Amino acid sequence: MTTSPPPLAPPLRGARAVVFDTDGVLLDSAGLHAAAWKAAFDPCLAAAGQPPFDPEAEYRRWVDGRSRLDGAAALPAARGLRLPLGDPADGPGSGSVHALAAAKEAAFVRGLAERDVPALLGAPRLLRALGDAGVACAAVSASRHARELLRRAGLLEWFAVVVDGTEAARLGLPGKPDPALFLEAAARLGVPPAECVAVEDAVAGVEAARRGGFKAVVGVDRASGGSDTGAQEGALRTHGAGVVVSGPAELLDAAERRRT
Repeated sequence: MTTSPPPLAPPLRGARAVVFDTDGVLLDSAGLHAAAWKAAFDPCLAAAGQPPFDPEAEYRRWVDGRSRLDGAAALPAARGLRLPLGDPADGPGSGSVHALAAAKEAAFVRGLAERDVPALLGAPRLLRALGDAGVACAAVSASRHARELLRRAGLLEWFAVVVDGTEAARLGLPGKPDPALFLEAAARLGVPPAECVAVEDAVAGVEAARRGGFKAVVGVDRASGGSDTGAQEGALRTHGAGVVVSGPAELLDAAERRRT
């Protein structure tokens, strides 16, 4: 008697576990994060006489996949602005890195109150297929909201492990492109990185998974089909993605994808 292969695309076949980033990979939340960063950065940039924050190119280059504090430091530095680190108690503003981070958090929370963050096309079916195939799943994210967003999107039940920004802060884990988040997730699953696939949309996250020695790194190019088609795919491949897809539906085999 022959057994039908699981309805998974080749990049996931043979993996014992899959570690997913959340924003822009499973959840349609990247736009909300980018808008929150724009609300935080634009007053700071305007005060310095600089153009507004680009919520596409600059978001992907400087803040996507990074912790809130790392992102708040990276963009001003890239623009040649010197901001003091400030204090964790700083309220929302633009006078310090901590103040920018607080402004981004406040804007993101306001955005969450105004709109839902749904699962991306194919994500529920992909997670179900992995579960049916006996492949363990973990979620990693620099966001402290990841667990709640996965719950609200109906995806949390599929994850044996979630290592989010709250856990990273508690454990003192460095942010991406350091591989610590991915390695912590793999360790909690009890699966060596060499037997895990990582799925990421951020350049920093792809680099983190590559540095962590994962079996395969799948990049998700949310810009596929847009004005800069090819640029993001190239960046993902340069930093370690062996395969690049446009979304979770492409990680199902062709027959299963048609049902998504």
